[in-house]
Amino acid sequence: MSEDFLYFLWQFQYFDAAHLTTTAGESLQVLAIGQRNANAGPDFINGRVIVENIEWAGSIEMHLRSSDWHRHAHTTDRAYESVVLHVVWENDTDICRHDGTAVPTLALKNITSPKLLHKYHVLIGSKATIPCENQLGAVSNLQKRMMLDRAATQRLERKAQGVLELLTQNHQDWEETTYQLLAQNFGFKVNAEPMLRLAQGLPLKILHKHRDNLFQLEALLFGQAGLLIPADEYALSLQKEYAFLAAKYSLKSTQLQAHEWKFLRLRPANFPTVRLAQLAAFIQQQPSLFSLFIHGENVKKLEEVLRAKQSDYWQTHYHFQKTTAAKVATLGKASVENIVVNTVVPLVAAYAEAKDNLDFMTKATELLEQLPAETNHLTDRWHQMGIESKTAFDSQAIIELYTHFCVKKGCLQCAIGTSLLKSP
Repeated sequence: MSEDFLYFLWQFQYFDAAHLTTTAGESLQVLAIGQRNANAGPDFINGRVIVENIEWAGSIEMHLRSSDWHRHAHTTDRAYESVVLHVVWENDTDICRHDGTAVPTLALKNITSPKLLHKYHVLIGSKATIPCENQLGAVSNLQKRMMLDRAATQRLERKAQGVLELLTQNHQDWEETTYQLLAQNFGFKVNAEPMLRLAQGLPLKILHKHRDNLFQLEALLFGQAGLLIPADEYALSLQKEYAFLAAKYSLKSTQLQAHEWKFLRLRPANFPTVRLAQLAAFIQQQPSLFSLFIHGENVKKLEEVLRAKQSDYWQTHYHFQKTTAAKVATLGKASVENIVVNTVVPLVAAYAEAKDNLDFMTKATELLEQLPAETNHLTDRWHQMGIESKTAFDSQAIIELYTHFCVKKGCLQCAIGTSLLKSP
């Protein structure tokens, strides 16, 4: 059993609340359960209880056993002086405050329904990665929809926080942050990490000085990536240009090595060489990445600009030297949609958070709703359980629900899980 179960019991008062008494035999009445405390200190704040006809206002602390109070060193922590009720599963010792006065304690073990406890153990003890998959049909569509909306919003806020952390590292420079975020996502999952480090070691302000020259942009990006080899005349020219620019801007210390990039088992269109060429073309065409993404009208417009055509050389090459039989395409539709989901939407959401502007958060949500749902084994599995994804907003919700609730057995933080426990 976890303390989460106690939080669930307390929040919904899912125990026999008639004629409550403390472990010391004192009469007890709960007037307000309080609010869950997300910061350090007691579990619930602003609670109100009546003990032996005296009303108390303060915090509520919870433990599986009352002795956990000592194990967590609350006796010497002044933050717990405000506790007016100690809620435990089992009472195995008396608890006193720093001044020696007893902390009223409520034990839930003997006043909780055995059926409810059994349902909890069945759900949490499930060996399935989606613990409720065999019970999902018992949950109302409204509860499912509410939880999916909450999961999508949580995912959006979490991604926004990641952008804001990157913004802090970049000293509140939105343009540089946008460039790094975009570069990272141009690497997609396989090469995301080296792409981010490449962008961090090659500032956008340097690239902007050479925006009128695509050849120099490629020299900087390929050279800094450590992928330039004298394989043909074009590669040799890029190598010479990079040597000059690297010396000018002192770039060598942050240069990556060729072995850091992954090509194995990638389709040629996803090779990092092709992605770098496409990124160079996109940067050349856009004077402000940040403004483009923040003020982009809709997904269709964003898709048009993101599919920038790479240089002539990279329209016929996946690697240096070897010419392809067919023309190398620009970013595909699925890749563009991936970038909108993982770059544009989090950026807009982060801007909404930073400026406390709800309009931009609405825009971030609308962008997701304009995109088709992602299709993968996860969305297919949920579809089989009766939950369909019509837009990217839905599929992002499913990914969040699965990775941050189901896999972690966070059923007691999930509206679907709690509705199953609360059902008759």
